[in-house]
Amino acid sequence: MKKTYRLISFFISCLIFTNCGDNNYSEGKRLYEKLCQNCHQDNGLGLGGLYPPLAHSDYLVNNQNILPRIIKFGLKDTITVNGKVYDFQAMEGFGSLTPFQINNIICYINTNWGNQIPLPNIQNTIKSIETYKK
Repeated sequence: MKKTYRLISFFISCLIFTNCGDNNYSEGKRLYEKLCQNCHQDNGLGLGGLYPPLAHSDYLVNNQNILPRIIKFGLKDTITVNGKVYDFQAMEGFGSLTPFQINNIICYINTNWGNQIPLPNIQNTIKSIETYKK
């Protein structure tokens, strides 16, 4: 009985602490294709000098903590990605997305196109969004 209880507890813990399971990745892919792909392209390479790449992006690697805010609230700033300057008129945010949807998009981006960026943590995603709101 104790062994069964421990086994069940282990599997429940795995489910709770999983950040990017198959469903999260699939949902992230679906949301990316619907909301992000038009500018960042299906290959993550961006659109010429207008929209930066997400594939092999040093900016993406170094700014994981603000990525949830960028997705939620947009970006109106000049950024440098892989040595190239992008002067945004404005990247509109997707304010209606939940933290879980944003986390799923980041799961997809971080593990696609050869990216090997650690998976996001939902608590950090929520904290990033809440910190910006204040």
